[in-house]
Amino acid sequence: MLNTLRKIIPSSIFTFFQPYYHKFLALLGALLYRFPSRQIIVIGVTGTKGKSTVVELVSKILREAGCKIGSSSSVQFRVGEQIWPNTFKMTMPGRFIIQRYLRMAVDDGCKYFIMEVTSEGIKQYRHWFVDFDVAVFTNIHPEHIEAHGSFENYKKAKGELFKTLDKSRQKSIDGKIIDKIAFVNSDDQESTYFLSLTNAEKITYSLQKLEYTLLKNGSTLTINNVQFTTCLLGKFNIYNALASIKICSALRVDLSVIKQALERITLIPGRMEEISSNQGFKIFVDYAHTPDSLEAVYEFLSKHIVNKDNDQSKKLICVLGATGGGRDKQKRATFGAIASKYCNEIIITNEDPYDEDPNTIMTDVASGVNKEIIPKLILDRREAIALALSLAKNNDVVIITGKGCEPWMMLEDGKKISWDDRQIVREELLKKYSNPTS
Repeated sequence: MLNTLRKIIPSSIFTFFQPYYHKFLALLGALLYRFPSRQIIVIGVTGTKGKSTVVELVSKILREAGCKIGSSSSVQFRVGEQIWPNTFKMTMPGRFIIQRYLRMAVDDGCKYFIMEVTSEGIKQYRHWFVDFDVAVFTNIHPEHIEAHGSFENYKKAKGELFKTLDKSRQKSIDGKIIDKIAFVNSDDQESTYFLSLTNAEKITYSLQKLEYTLLKNGSTLTINNVQFTTCLLGKFNIYNALASIKICSALRVDLSVIKQALERITLIPGRMEEISSNQGFKIFVDYAHTPDSLEAVYEFLSKHIVNKDNDQSKKLICVLGATGGGRDKQKRATFGAIASKYCNEIIITNEDPYDEDPNTIMTDVASGVNKEIIPKLILDRREAIALALSLAKNNDVVIITGKGCEPWMMLEDGKKISWDDRQIVREELLKKYSNPTS
């Protein structure tokens, strides 16, 4: 509807009335579903990276503790034992959808609702009339600059979540007053900004003085002489685990329960998810779509899996692209530069072109690749994935980034096609090898 209005209304008038349109929808959604967030503890997670993982980890830990929960992330929606994949191609969906899931969670007897909160969602006032009790800041890096106009505007949008936390506006759940709490990653250089935005209780987390170990099949983290073990890969996931431990500890979940929950978590869908090949090489699918997250993924795989034994014969083979539609064009060449820093074979392909020419996007990414490496530009993403698998030999690693577990590929004029990198990998493996994959 908004896109239709944009086409028929003069741009100056549309720009003026757009905020009021979004605010009206937020109010209407809350009225329709009877302000459900007033009856449940709402945890909002924001940041550039790690939002979905923290939402899923906190959800799993609280469920391990016997709490009934609802959740909303770019991965899925949950109400009690019911799960729906997020097929909206929006991390933080529209006001009516958010309020509907909150109402379903309240009616189902859930105690907590954990929600991924995005800058674009805040820009469109989707957070209005959601009564947040806990706000979590994971980290911030330049992203969505075209949409917000500048990094400062992007940061301010994220900060709006923390401004909603007012300790004088506490709610009572089951006769108990719920404290407003802000959790902030103090290792991020913008942490003081987010801490300054609220008068709620402030809890920070940091890896600076903690013992942790990165392993090829997970990691360990020691807090208060308790060692937590997780199958999740990379330092970035240690931060996600630490945030989840801090949040759930503040919610009075026993450390032994948290430890047990983390040990039982084998993966977060589409986040450094390994796809079994039974062919002697490893395949990973990851959502990495910013320079920092892409480098973190490549660096971990290069250091801890590919080059762990200093075996120069092992290769890191990457498949990457960049989302189109005029989004964050400045990061495309950076993607290519990062890939050439860590990868032995680089395959650049289509991702979510929207209304932009995908060939232009691929060329932009390729422009940053080191001249010593000749990248392969393949428009068909399935064909690109198939090529990566065919190039992989024993002990090599294939990493496919950008989409994770997203169920759609977005094309021009709002068109979309069903897509899942993980399923495409499995299908191509079945074509190439007779052995079935898991």
